[in-house]
Amino acid sequence: MRRWIGFVLHLAMIVVLTSFGSYTIMKEGDYEIPESLKVTDNLELFAPQVAEEAVEEKEVTPPFLGKAYNGFKEALAFKESQGRYHVVNTLGYLGKYQFGSSTLHLMGIRDTDAFLDNAELQEKAFETNIARNKWILRRDIKRFTGKKIGGVEITESGILAAAHLAGAGNVKKYLRSYGQNDVTDAYGSSISYYMRKFGGYDISNIEQKKNAKV
Repeated sequence: MRRWIGFVLHLAMIVVLTSFGSYTIMKEGDYEIPESLKVTDNLELFAPQVAEEAVEEKEVTPPFLGKAYNGFKEALAFKESQGRYHVVNTLGYLGKYQFGSSTLHLMGIRDTDAFLDNAELQEKAFETNIARNKWILRRDIKRFTGKKIGGVEITESGILAAAHLAGAGNVKKYLRSYGQNDVTDAYGSSISYYMRKFGGYDISNIEQKKNAKV
C-alpha cells in the first residue's frame, strides 16, 4: 500500500511539473508569430477592384424621353454634361450642351457668363444651332439619310448630333468619304459614335435656317 501511495504521488508530481513546464505566461511583446502563420500578401488585393479604363468607359444611361425632338436634345445634353446648365469643361466648353465660344458668337451670343446663368438662353441656342446645321447640311441629309456607313444607318438626327460634336464641315467630310474621315474629340467621342448613338430621332419640327441667330 505504501509503495502504491508513493507511486501515485510520484506520478502526480510528474504531471504537475510537466504542466507548468508546457505552459508559461507570456508578457506582451515577449512572443513572436511563427513564419508559417504570418500574412505576407497585400490584403487589398482581396477587395473587388475595377480597372480605371473600365470606369471611364462605363456610361450612365439617360432617362428615355421618347424619339421626338425633346428626347433627342435631352439625350444629347446628358452625354455632353449630364444635363447641367452651369458646367464648364476642361477645354472651356460651356453649359448643358457644351458650346464653344466661337459657335456662340456665330449665333450672336457674346456674354458667356450670362449664357451660363440663363437656362432658357441655352435651350434657345441649341435649337438655333440645330436649325443652322440643318441648313448647312441640307444636301447631305437628303443624300445620305437611309444609307449605311460602317454598319450604321444614317439618319438626320445622327448627322445633326455629329455636327454638334465636330462641326458641320467635318460631318460633310465624314459622309462624303463614307466614314474614312472620322473625327474624334479630346474625350474620345467620334462622329461615327454620335451617328449611331443619336440616330433615329424625329426632329423634323425644327426648320432649317440660314445664318440662324438666337
